[in-house]
Amino acid sequence: MHAEHRHQAILRRLREEGSLRVSDFAAELGVSHVTVRRDVEVLADRGLVVRVHGGAMHPETWAETAPADAGPTPSAGGKERVFGLLVPSADYYYPEVIKGARAAAAARDIRLVLDFSDYDGDQERAQAKRMIDDGVDGLLVVPSGPLGWYEELTVPAVLVERRPDLDTAAAIDHVVSDHTYGARLAVRHLAEAGHRRIALLVRGPSPTGPWIIEGFEAGVRGSGLKAPLPTSVFDIGGWAPGSPEYDHPVEELLDAAAEGRIDAVIAHPDNEALGLLRRLRSRAVSIPGDVAIVAYDDEVAALADIPLSAIAPAKHEVGASAVELLARRLDRPDGPRHRLFILPQLRVRSSSGT
Repeated sequence: MHAEHRHQAILRRLREEGSLRVSDFAAELGVSHVTVRRDVEVLADRGLVVRVHGGAMHPETWAETAPADAGPTPSAGGKERVFGLLVPSADYYYPEVIKGARAAAAARDIRLVLDFSDYDGDQERAQAKRMIDDGVDGLLVVPSGPLGWYEELTVPAVLVERRPDLDTAAAIDHVVSDHTYGARLAVRHLAEAGHRRIALLVRGPSPTGPWIIEGFEAGVRGSGLKAPLPTSVFDIGGWAPGSPEYDHPVEELLDAAAEGRIDAVIAHPDNEALGLLRRLRSRAVSIPGDVAIVAYDDEVAALADIPLSAIAPAKHEVGASAVELLARRLDRPDGPRHRLFILPQLRVRSSSGT
């Protein structure tokens, strides 16, 4: 069907029913969602229709149904922008990222559409496709599966809290917490407090883990410290308590602490720091007298019975900055790509002795 015929069909449907959904109308015409979405954009630029999330409305219908404070009818240069936000989880770490994105979107009159992948890469891709079919202008994505699939997206995208493979991936805007800096900051804090035998307990395979390990090792070297043990990095992987792969490194760390071979631990994430605190105290290890603890993430660290010092990524700022990057990309499609690193902060509490 020729474009002009599709345009007339869209206008006819809107005159009859007042609105249409892009995905349904595309199926009726036997064309792609992208084709109908572009037709709607052309008609909206001419002021003939109002583009809304997932579809289009007749201008009179929109004026009758829009809230009183919705402002003028969206049109060329002023149509509603819609950003999709895909995050792995609704709890732990990401609520603050979502809040930051929501605040920045509201300040720019951008509608934010949220979905959760539950750390399922296939589900994540399906959700991204569905959001694009429904008409989002761009995507903010925290990939939970293999990287690289976002290169095939038909709308601009910004990676959040993930770094692309810069050797093989196409250039893409991304904003991340600088976890390497955060781990170095934790080591420096402990070293300045007089600790010389510092260890790291970490979930290494997590997206954050490798950067924390890199920062920890760089911090130890930069502070002139010597490794107190054959390895000072105790990696519990993705294993659960009770499994040999989890219990062995944790018990090795507890033994070293009880015997005085280490005097400080950086623990990632918060729940591991809380568990470590409980296990050390059960062995009559004093916190912070014998061993100081710094948690990484600062989600619940302050709620421990001995409040834990923590490295706190600026999650709210990460979400807000991601929205700003995506808005800039839409305004300047050919502008330079941005790689934005946001520095975490140290929050000192009782567990590190200062």
